[in-house]
Order: sequence, then C-alpha cells, then structure tokens
Amino acid sequence: MKTLLNKDQLNITLQRLAHQLVENHLSFKNTAIIGIQPRGILLSDRIAGLVKQITGNKHIDYGTLDITFYRDDVQSRNIHIPADTNMPFTIEGKQVILVDDVLYTGRTIRSAMDALLDFGRPEKVELLTLIDRRFSRELPIQPDYIGHTVDTILTQRVIVYWKEKDGKDEVVLIDKV
Repeated sequence: MKTLLNKDQLNITLQRLAHQLVENHLSFKNTAIIGIQPRGILLSDRIAGLVKQITGNKHIDYGTLDITFYRDDVQSRNIHIPADTNMPFTIEGKQVILVDDVLYTGRTIRSAMDALLDFGRPEKVELLTLIDRRFSRELPIQPDYIGHTVDTILTQRVIVYWKEKDGKDEVVLIDKV
C-alpha cells in the first residue's frame, strides 16, 4: 500500500479544486454541483461546502445523482439497493459540474451523462475528479478539474478514504492480489 495523499495533502487539494471552481464560475448563480453516487458525493459534499465558504454564497445548487441503472454493466454487477438521486433544481440551461472521486475507465462518467440528460439539457457539463488514473481510459473522457494524477497498472486500485464514512482522510494505492 502506498499513500498518494495524506490528510493534509488531501485538504490542500480540496481547497485548490474549490478555488479553481470559484475562479471559473464566480457566484455560482447559473452553476450546479452534482456528486455521483456513491463515493463521488463524499467529495462533492466537501467541495460544495468549500465553495460556499469561499464565495460567501449560502445557497448553491447542489445535488446527487444515482447512475445504477444507467451502467453498461448493470446485468453483470452485484447491484445493491440504488441510492437516491436528489436534484431539487432544474439543470436546464445551467452549467453543471459532475463530481466523482476516481476517474478510471470513463464508464461511470458516461453513465452519469446518460442519467443527467434525463433531467434536462445543461448549457455545459464539466468534470471534477479527485484522482485521475489517466492511462486506464476506455472512453474519450477527460476531467476539467483534477486533484491528483496517478499512473497505475491493471493490478492496482486507488482507494479514497473519507473521514465521514471511513474514519480517516487519505488516498492510497494498493495492489489487487
């Protein structure tokens, strides 16, 4: 096991990502942050909180998106009870920032795009990911905001631990054996 980001490095990375979003979207009046269930919401919760702190804007359109039934491997996976999609606003004509913790093959993001379009047609969609496993892509999907890029091999896995769920903040690389 190798630590990619410790607690302090993760906090600095989250601050940087939030500041990049504020730099590009300013007041967030026409922008929504949407976390992809399940683990992307832990990241998007933090990012949305930081953006509110930085902008002083108490209300930012923030939602969560469940992609369970949009996955191309839905038949072959052991599906758990789907999570809730919660978007109490319209995305029609908005700039949407999709958030996920690890970008690997790109299939999760493709599924999220399919699911998202069922809620309307956004003006623009951007992707924020904490970890980009750049050489593992199966689809032509690239993030707009990247916390950390890591080159991995197929036998390795990136795990993001969140204090709220796992009791600690850390990103690690492990070998799947």
